[in-house]
Amino acid sequence: MPDTKLLMTFPVTATSHTLAEYRARGGYGALEKALRQMKPEQVAAEVNASGIQGRGGAAFPMGRKWAVVHPNDGQAHYLCANADEGEPGTFKDRWILEYAPHLLLESMLIAAYALQVRHAFVYIRGEFDRPYRRLAAAVEEAYAAGYFGRGILGTGFACDLVIYRGAGSYVCGEASALITSIEGKRGYPRNRPPRLTVRGLYQKPTVINNVETLSNIAWIIAHGGAAYSKVGTEKEPGTRLISISGHIARAGVYEIEIGYSFAKFIHEDCGGVLGGRALKGVIPGGISTKILTASDIEPLTLDNRSLQTAGSSMGSGGMIVIAEGTCMVRLLQVLLRFYHHESCGQCTPCREGMGWLHRIIDRIVAGEGRPEDIERLYQISAWNDGTTICGMGDAAGYATSGILNKFRDEFEYYIEHKRSRCNGTLECPRSS
Repeated sequence: MPDTKLLMTFPVTATSHTLAEYRARGGYGALEKALRQMKPEQVAAEVNASGIQGRGGAAFPMGRKWAVVHPNDGQAHYLCANADEGEPGTFKDRWILEYAPHLLLESMLIAAYALQVRHAFVYIRGEFDRPYRRLAAAVEEAYAAGYFGRGILGTGFACDLVIYRGAGSYVCGEASALITSIEGKRGYPRNRPPRLTVRGLYQKPTVINNVETLSNIAWIIAHGGAAYSKVGTEKEPGTRLISISGHIARAGVYEIEIGYSFAKFIHEDCGGVLGGRALKGVIPGGISTKILTASDIEPLTLDNRSLQTAGSSMGSGGMIVIAEGTCMVRLLQVLLRFYHHESCGQCTPCREGMGWLHRIIDRIVAGEGRPEDIERLYQISAWNDGTTICGMGDAAGYATSGILNKFRDEFEYYIEHKRSRCNGTLECPRSS
């Protein structure tokens, strides 16, 4: 991709996931630098100086999260890589696990050294097969090479890593539900405070970072936080992995410099809309982010500050492209079916609200919609906003209100005429 400073990605080969090839590219050199030349607090200072923000959706500064943990407080500390990539439309973490697992492992070792973590975890989505096998093989290679265990690289640093496979719950991608699952309990999110960096896994200080976020650490330590902060924008340094799918000519995972042109990315780098159709909309960061229309994206750049001006965000980097001819009523039905199915049921507004939203949209698609249904969808979305322990209730509301705000006329037409007004080949026909 042009005009992009690549920090993480590299040419994918049949052996790019192996230790031998990773070493040939200088792999584990950053770990050696950290262990032999730097103190733990110096590593943390470089990460803080980089300005890197979380890539899992919240965009919280990594340095600020780490600063809550005090390495010499006499407690055990834990580090967890969140590899439970369940956000629909998002598959960039899977790319790292399949093609660059040692990048994640080296970065986790450096993080563990900075935070004085003896035991680290990777919580990986249960449905992931090849990503799990690649990661497990990489862990075996790393142990055999002396990168895990005791006396790493001949120093006094010791760290062990456990891969924990989830059971397919979308909610377990939320940090507190993730650690509850590791503890062997039902994967319910926890009320906070206290923060997980104060009382997390096994009631000890725990840092949980997304796979992509963690994987930046090796580059930061190798080149310095100041160098990292010069890439991207002043407020949002670095690059991001974007996984793009839907009606797009060249779907896949792209690394872009934060602040890159949104329109150029869609129309030039990714080849434009599939089949030469017109662009109808883009969900920019996974289905939990609000949809943007073709005209919305023209002046925008790919960074949170820019997208927030249009009422959306970068989210988890899962971009879904929607072509003209797509029925937005049926699209919302698909999204609400997902949210209803994945609600863990712990919170009443989510447990009942998701089902209510799903039943209303099913009724509309079946040709039995009522004029008041649109306002009811808005109302339930508002009731769910901020009333659940995790952000799932909010996310379903964002998806619902976002589509209604941009395409309300399609819902009004569907309710009045009992069918979609879309007449292209991409139309989703009314259920019988």
